[in-house]
Amino acid sequence: MKSSCVLLTALVALAAYYVYIPLPSSVSDPWKLRLLDAAFRSAQQVSNLIHYLGLSHHLLVLNFIIDSLGKKSAWSSAQVKVTDTDFDGVEVRVFEGSPKPEEPLKRSVLYIHGGGWALASAKTKNYDELCTTLAEELNAVIVSIEYRLVPKVYFPEQIHDVVRATKYFLQPEVLHKYSVDPGRIGISGDSAGGNLAAALSQQLNQDTNLKNKVKVQALIYPVLQALDFNTPSYQQNANTPILPRYVMVKYWVDYFKGNYDFVQEMIVNNHTSLDVEEAAALRAHLNWTSLLPASIKKNYKPVVQTTGNARIIQKIPQLLDVRSAPLIADQEVLRGLPKTYILTCEHDVVRDDGIMYAKRLEKAGVEVTLDHFESCFHGCVIFASWPTYFSVGIQTQNSYIKWLNQNL
Repeated sequence: MKSSCVLLTALVALAAYYVYIPLPSSVSDPWKLRLLDAAFRSAQQVSNLIHYLGLSHHLLVLNFIIDSLGKKSAWSSAQVKVTDTDFDGVEVRVFEGSPKPEEPLKRSVLYIHGGGWALASAKTKNYDELCTTLAEELNAVIVSIEYRLVPKVYFPEQIHDVVRATKYFLQPEVLHKYSVDPGRIGISGDSAGGNLAAALSQQLNQDTNLKNKVKVQALIYPVLQALDFNTPSYQQNANTPILPRYVMVKYWVDYFKGNYDFVQEMIVNNHTSLDVEEAAALRAHLNWTSLLPASIKKNYKPVVQTTGNARIIQKIPQLLDVRSAPLIADQEVLRGLPKTYILTCEHDVVRDDGIMYAKRLEKAGVEVTLDHFESCFHGCVIFASWPTYFSVGIQTQNSYIKWLNQNL
């Protein structure tokens, strides 16, 4: 009996040690966040072990675990009709709000889910519920794009998918089929989906053959660049859930089918050192010392290596492609982009990507709303229902939907 108690105490202590990580006092629901992070880390470690054993790719395993926790069928309700179909060969899930006699034509949002270009789905419970809420609250048609994922395809195939599906939807006959007002269409996405949404908006803006232009873009904690992994938010939140810096850099490398041997060098910015000529012209577009306010910069210092590893850019030139990093687009590309909403979270490595993009868009004459949440963390918008309910999930969702309702 005594030995059993000792063993139980040891196991509890070990579990507590695994779950506990130090968090800033301002973060919302810290113990819930620790438990969620521990569950996600466990799933990642199992996936990495299976990958190491050569049984399957770690991202396929991790996505299988995520899907096992909840994929929803296309179930319709009295308020929202849900349909699975395809737009020009790209799978989509369409959520249609109930028609209103006084509004024969509805608003619409093309939504692109997050997940590091490799995880989740339009059919995952969290995204299905978010899009259902959008369709109901906005009385809108929400098109959730099921783009193909790493490791089945790599950059730029994900962008090709969202561009193809969007252009198909923007055809007059398709808009008529769904009773959508061609002047009230928005593009939105979170995290890696925010990256794809920003790249999509830039491409559509430059397409002179496109008759129907989108009215707004709404980017939720978007991932917008891979040149500087030492912005203040990357330094401040290097080990913060749900997205530590090391994991974010690995997502980038996976997206480009790169070599994991480069990850540690990229973390210290060896890929954009002063001796890497290809990166020199782009540094001004993400010079955070001039783009970020003092309250964000704090006492952090830029990390610019004099000598680095030019082989990284040679082997992964996609790092400097504006389609992968919308933040580094030329000012001419940003002019004429639609009215923009950007949601950022204090406890998030990519916080500064969104803040810098907002500043660059403003300089280009774009009307921007920057919605910053001091107590929030990466991913919070989709954590608004059991078993991953966070109060900030509801708070950020409400703010996001309110902006869409007022501007779309």
